[in-house]
Formats: sequence, C-alpha cells, structure tokens
Amino acid sequence: MRKLSNPYMHTEGYNCFGCAPHNPAGVHMEFYEDGDDIVSVWSPQPQFQSWINTLHGGIQAVLLDEICGWVMFRKLERSGVTSKMETRYRRPITIDNPYVVLRAALVEQKRNIAIIKATIVNAVGELCTEAVCTYFTFTTQIPENMLLKPCQPIGDDVTLEEIVKKF
Repeated sequence: MRKLSNPYMHTEGYNCFGCAPHNPAGVHMEFYEDGDDIVSVWSPQPQFQSWINTLHGGIQAVLLDEICGWVMFRKLERSGVTSKMETRYRRPITIDNPYVVLRAALVEQKRNIAIIKATIVNAVGELCTEAVCTYFTFTTQIPENMLLKPCQPIGDDVTLEEIVKKF
C-alpha cells in the first residue's frame, strides 16, 4: 500500500478537523491506498475520551466519516457531502490502545449517490466500530468552495506492519 498525498496542505482556509495536520484540535488522520481500500492508522488520545479510558463515540464517527470522504476523493475523484451515516458500535475502543486501523471501500455507486463501508479495528484485530456512509456526490461541476484536488499515492510501498511500528 502507498501513502496518499494531502492535496489541501497549502490551501488557504484549510483546517479540516479530520485531516489537517496543523489543526491543534484535530485528529490529524493520514491515508493509504491498499487496492480498492483506503486505510488509516490512528492513535487514540486522552483528549478524545468520553467515559474513563474510552474513545468518544463521536470521535469514532468523525474518523469513519473522514476515511469515507477520502474514498470519494481518491476512488471516485469527486467531492460531496455526507447525507446519511449508520454507525454500529460493537466494542469500546480504549485510549490505551496504541493504535486503531480504519479501512473503507466503495460498496455501490448510483449516479450521484455513493455508498461506502468503513470499519475500525483495534490493535489486537477486534472489530470495534463499523459504518455505512451515504454520500451525495457533486458532478464535475462542483461548487467552487469545495476545491476538489486529486490525491495521489506518494512514496514507496509499505505494509501495515511497518506503519503500526511507528505507534
């Protein structure tokens, strides 16, 4: 798999809670392309907890929504907005997990609707959270303020094992 460039890095006004590396309150996600999937490895932090030592469900939803958005950017080369998100919390994610792995892929596309499925798996491989996101995609005539820019694979191929070693 290969890391995806973040084409918005130097865009004025870019401060995405999900993927802007300079947003002090954000979750700072990075993305990789693995065949049909988009993958992200993320480390739970105490400032994102709800109950003691538990990752907040709203943060989990943000992570899932964000990775689904990147599926649209990369696989459909389109921008859009989330119109529906069905989330299933299967087991708690503890803050002391060194990392979680998110994975998302396009399930179906009909005209301007995209269905994307995403999961969060903890460091020991247990399925913790899953979501199905429905996106309304913009045509090639997108709103000017959406600033769709292509994201491309960069760097060498890496394995998931190599990525998680950093955590």
